[in-house]
Amino acid sequence: MNSECTRVLTGITTTGTPHLGNYVGAIRPTVQVSRNSATEGFYFLADYHALIKCGDPSRVQRSTLEIAASWIAAGLDPEMVTFYRQSDIPQIPELTWLLTCVTGKGLLNRAHAYKAATDKNHAAGHDTDADVTAGLFMYPVLMGADILMFKAHKVPVGRDQIQHIEMARDMASSFNHLYGEHFVLPEAVIEESVALLPGLDGRKMSKSYDNTIPLFAPSAQMRKQINAIVTDSRAPGEPKSTEGSALFQIFKAFASAEETEQLAQAFADGIAWGDAKQHLFERLDREIAPMRASYEDLIHNPDKVERILKLGAEKALQRSAPFMAELRSAVGLRSLSTQPSLQIEKVSKASAPQFKQYREKDGQFYFKLVSPQGHTLLLSKGFSSPKEAGLAIAQLIANGASALDALQAQLEALHANARDEVLENLNFLHFNSDK
Repeated sequence: MNSECTRVLTGITTTGTPHLGNYVGAIRPTVQVSRNSATEGFYFLADYHALIKCGDPSRVQRSTLEIAASWIAAGLDPEMVTFYRQSDIPQIPELTWLLTCVTGKGLLNRAHAYKAATDKNHAAGHDTDADVTAGLFMYPVLMGADILMFKAHKVPVGRDQIQHIEMARDMASSFNHLYGEHFVLPEAVIEESVALLPGLDGRKMSKSYDNTIPLFAPSAQMRKQINAIVTDSRAPGEPKSTEGSALFQIFKAFASAEETEQLAQAFADGIAWGDAKQHLFERLDREIAPMRASYEDLIHNPDKVERILKLGAEKALQRSAPFMAELRSAVGLRSLSTQPSLQIEKVSKASAPQFKQYREKDGQFYFKLVSPQGHTLLLSKGFSSPKEAGLAIAQLIANGASALDALQAQLEALHANARDEVLENLNFLHFNSDK
């Protein structure tokens, strides 16, 4: 992937079945962004985060399958993005600990979720931290690790999550100040038009309110739930207001500007609520029905989803493992063998060498080795899959000169004076990789 691409990262916590609010607020916009060649997408299933909220292992597992299947059915192409399960990346909890060591407790005291829990305890006359787990308290640090691990530039979030992006920036700044410039400072992205979708009762559509419409519910169930949307008592023929109407707001999130204007006029003309709900059902079903068959196929073939996630994890590990080696070196968690200190001293003023994997317009997968100074030292020829390219990278890191010779046919010709520099950087990656 072009190093100038904007890296976009987003995740969904695996605690429930995806609903319409998840679709318009997270799944659909991120799928659209993933098709932009100017962006590099990282999409993950936040199953570590789920453990903070859910103590039901089967629910976490089922939700992981449902959310993965929803994203793919909605058009996410795992070949074009990095699509992975959070718990498949061991460097994320390791980075969480490194960030914990540079994050002030006072910052975490101000986190909205923690303050809400303690305020609730105070109102009930309970101990401040009654039933508050360390997981809830540390949630912002884990989220910071998710974002900073892949050097995300943009993070699409709901308005209630902006604080966590600000905290991630604080953590990155603290670490960079102590150990050198390693992290990118992320920015929150909010699409105002879909920030909140009302549920059946008019409140924000949320599992906690039990007012959701499952995204891939069968048509008959979806029609029944739409008919349950709360409306006022105005009779057919009486003008109806679109302001505050959950039915109208849901329709608007799916419809074109022209369709929305037509329904607004129908409201003014006194459309019956039953007819308005029929319009909503038809509009939703027109968009969702074509995706439902793909979703059902994936749900009934979990091995297919598992293979996709494993391939995504391999792609993610090609970034996270070398970067964690760089961070471990930066904080002093270094190998004591083969005099690595000289190399570490040299790269402490810049970033570590790294492999970058990308896909070209010919459909082939390539990689390059980039020096700490940003020079391209090594280029590969095309591979048919990211897995094959990743295996070649792993061989180079593990075996150095012998791998360089063995892979000669798959690499672009090296200048004679470049070989030593390539080997020097491969040795650094080898000595600082996780053993």
